[in-house]
Amino acid sequence: MQLPDLSIILVSWNVRELLRACLSSLPLADPGVEVIVVDSASADGTPAMIAADFPAVRLIASPENLGYTRGNNTGLAQARGRYLFILNPDTVIVGDALAVMAAYLDLHPAVGLVGPQLLWPEGGGQSTRRRFPSLALMFLESTWLQRLAPRGWLNRFYAEDLPADAPAEVDWLVGAALFVRRAAWEQVGGLDEGFFMYSEELDWQRRLRAAGWRVVHLPAACVIHAEARSSAQVPAPTHIRFNTSKVRYVRKYHGAVAAATLRWWLLAQFAVQLVVEAVKGLLGHKPALRRERVAVYRAVLRSGLRG
Repeated sequence: MQLPDLSIILVSWNVRELLRACLSSLPLADPGVEVIVVDSASADGTPAMIAADFPAVRLIASPENLGYTRGNNTGLAQARGRYLFILNPDTVIVGDALAVMAAYLDLHPAVGLVGPQLLWPEGGGQSTRRRFPSLALMFLESTWLQRLAPRGWLNRFYAEDLPADAPAEVDWLVGAALFVRRAAWEQVGGLDEGFFMYSEELDWQRRLRAAGWRVVHLPAACVIHAEARSSAQVPAPTHIRFNTSKVRYVRKYHGAVAAATLRWWLLAQFAVQLVVEAVKGLLGHKPALRRERVAVYRAVLRSGLRG
């Protein structure tokens, strides 16, 4: 039996209609492409939709929510292609993006991973190119205090000095669409399942880079990305997972003392935000919104961001 040239892995959780649009954009009839969907116990009829409307898709229906990392590793373990494409279900492939990325890896054997230009559904490009964050930046980036970070730190982190219209080598790419060479995956292994979700692609690409593989952003390939449609359903767990993953990444690469310091710093920020929101609510400013935010921040503080 002929092995597929490309394996596409999608992890889905309660985004049936977005997944339907994504699958409709994939070349399901191409014998050189296999599509694997790992469904993490969706309650919206996703497995039935796949079985009825996309019989060519290999469905792995989990009875529990595996999380992004474990779900992708489950799919990767079943994949047979020489190229592996981790793809979020809230995406739509534009034109010949798959062929463009495969051709680039064919021509550049030192490149282990490429990523397309991600586009907003309404148009315009998303920022996905990154350099590895410094420890100092980890205390500010993606927090409400990010505006206090020196502009030079942020410009470097977001790779704003690189050309936007040409292939660019970066440290890592945001993980909504990662096209990886099988040999690179086999060398460094899968995603670290200690990260339920968030920071796992940063860690994975850091390991790829440490093993000598290059990572390239390829704007000639485009993918529309709606972004965060699964995580938006559960705001408190999303905050908890994002920040516990951040702490775990710092512990892994900067040590236990730095991780503990970051954890308490982040908890202090949530405590301040809780007080601010509570005061605004007491003053009668959008009280329903304030109550919702206070509940979220309380949940984060109760978690202790311990993972």
